[in-house]
Amino acid sequence: MEPMESLRTLPANRIFLVISVAFVSLATWPAQAQLSEPAAAIDHRIQAAIQTAMRGFPGSVSLYATNLDTGVSYALSADAPVPTASTIKLPIMVELFAEAEEGRLDWKQKLVLTDQDKVSGSGVLTELSAGDALPILDLMHLMIVVSDNTATNLILDRIGGNAVNVRMAQLGLKQTAVMRKIMQTKLFPDPNAKPHPEGLTDEGKKPGNDRWGTGRSCPRDMVLILEKLYRGELVSKAASGEMISVLKRQHDHDGVGRDMENTVIASKSGALDHLRSDVAIVYSPHGPVAMAITVNNIPEVNYGVDNPGNLLISKLSEILVEGLAPGKQ
Repeated sequence: MEPMESLRTLPANRIFLVISVAFVSLATWPAQAQLSEPAAAIDHRIQAAIQTAMRGFPGSVSLYATNLDTGVSYALSADAPVPTASTIKLPIMVELFAEAEEGRLDWKQKLVLTDQDKVSGSGVLTELSAGDALPILDLMHLMIVVSDNTATNLILDRIGGNAVNVRMAQLGLKQTAVMRKIMQTKLFPDPNAKPHPEGLTDEGKKPGNDRWGTGRSCPRDMVLILEKLYRGELVSKAASGEMISVLKRQHDHDGVGRDMENTVIASKSGALDHLRSDVAIVYSPHGPVAMAITVNNIPEVNYGVDNPGNLLISKLSEILVEGLAPGKQ
């Protein structure tokens, strides 16, 4: 008897079951196919490519990345604590959404900008007039999309860095903590004020933690945040989706995404004099890859787009995507 004749003799409910199983098998085939290569082989291949990319680079690199469909991952000093620079704004955003969900924060509440609030570095609020009042929702967008330092400090004044740290600890993040407000140069300093870090958290007050600057984290912690967002597990499914939407509108792609044309990326970057950092979900054609990369101890101070740290992050991110979400061979 021919196969099709056998199918015709099956009851309707059996036919539905056969078709359903076949559909599920086809839907999961790409992930299963990628897992056909042993994890050790994938790890070795990525390691070789990364070592080649880092050859001659005088700084240090820590990173963690995982394919969000297959679970295959790669780590390099993934649990080592590193300064966050502006990537700490991702945990701050999570706390904002959590407090809004809990009814402790109103997105429409307006915070008043003063000249004393204005700090240098990235952002646009320094161009606004003192006395302007902006909704917390707008400040959150500015904090992520254009990495506005002044907006970040206004938000930290409202929620407190300690609240962020408690939330991160509850999520099981072992290294991630806000230490203080962003200490760029004040554009209108108070001549009577004594210079000292503002907005110090309990963690920031601990001896030795001043070396982290605004915040501390590690690549594995940051990827855990991204993975929870991707799976709709942070705050709520709707809130997770909105946070990813905001990250997709982030402007800086000098590192991750630099040479990834027509690829959707949800990310937050950070920069210090001798550090570049990027936290991102890359929606590659062959699967989404979450990654966090920090390049530290860059010898030269260069805030141009071709900073060696940016160039290395770009190369490393491509290696991670190609290694963890390869196309069909």
